[in-house]
Amino acid sequence: MILKKYKLEKSRLVCDVPEQNPPAEEAETADAGDQTADLGSITVRKNGRYIHCLTVIGQIEGHTVLPPSNKTTKYEHVIPRLVAIEESEEIDGLIIILNTVGGDVEAGLALAELIAGMKKPTVSLVLGGGHSIGVPLAVAAKYSFITPSSGMTIHPVRMNGTVLGVPQTMVYLESIQERIVRFVSKNSKMPAERFRQLMLANGNLMTDVGTILTGEEAVREGLIDQAGSLADALEKLDHMIAKKKREKGEI
Repeated sequence: MILKKYKLEKSRLVCDVPEQNPPAEEAETADAGDQTADLGSITVRKNGRYIHCLTVIGQIEGHTVLPPSNKTTKYEHVIPRLVAIEESEEIDGLIIILNTVGGDVEAGLALAELIAGMKKPTVSLVLGGGHSIGVPLAVAAKYSFITPSSGMTIHPVRMNGTVLGVPQTMVYLESIQERIVRFVSKNSKMPAERFRQLMLANGNLMTDVGTILTGEEAVREGLIDQAGSLADALEKLDHMIAKKKREKGEI
């Protein structure tokens, strides 16, 4: 396996072209360590194709900076990376690994819209959990996977901090919530009405309304395409890349 090193410089990914014949073990170890530490992502070569792995973990950090003790995914870091991946002539596909508790709704929805609008093959894999705004992120890819032991929590939009007690506040929350419902129903097999039902269900969460779906339930409901593992997700992405190359006459 050959790894290529990508650095984030001035909101773009810059590829360091490896030597023609580098010591395989040394090159793989150094590149993998640098990319994972710096960007939380890595680009690998499989069957002559380059695949970029992007992780979405912890809490989605938006316009407000979260405490240093929080594990976060900063959307201002991910946005330029997605643009660079889409524009790269070398990267053939993207796999998104999710284990998130949710976070900033508008930031998460912005990332989901970017992923959904990519022309390159994209596959998502939910590990552990894809809760709250992690649901749109999971379904944004062209094909989605979830491990059987994972879960997804669907609940209404809520706000923290000072809230004005005026009707306009509720209208604003309902507007954001409807945007999420439309996005999820458009990018999955779950009808909008069913998503609203699960979002507003009671008796499932101790102090809240909503629904927790296991991996198999998420597939059965049509929210996620398939239950599977990392190997399944990579195999699917490889097939999608090959299909696109055949359509373009590259193979």
